[in-house]
Amino acid sequence: MPTIRSLLAHPEERRPSPPAPRADLYRIFGAGIGLFAIGLIVALILTITGRGNLEAVAICGTGIALGGLGLLWARRHR
Repeated sequence: MPTIRSLLAHPEERRPSPPAPRADLYRIFGAGIGLFAIGLIVALILTITGRGNLEAVAICGTGIALGGLGLLWARRHR
């Protein structure tokens, strides 16, 4: 078994990396947006009733916006 030192000195002796797992990023980003949307609804209800704050609403809105950018990226890089 090669040592870490020898692998760092001679990286060509390493085994090849396994292939990356395939995932449908469009579905993953969509699920994340859905969870942030649920959080946004809960945060809005809590803010309206006086038990929440606008920071939670802003965080959920930002998550939805970034997820939308992720959807665009996933569509472009299928």
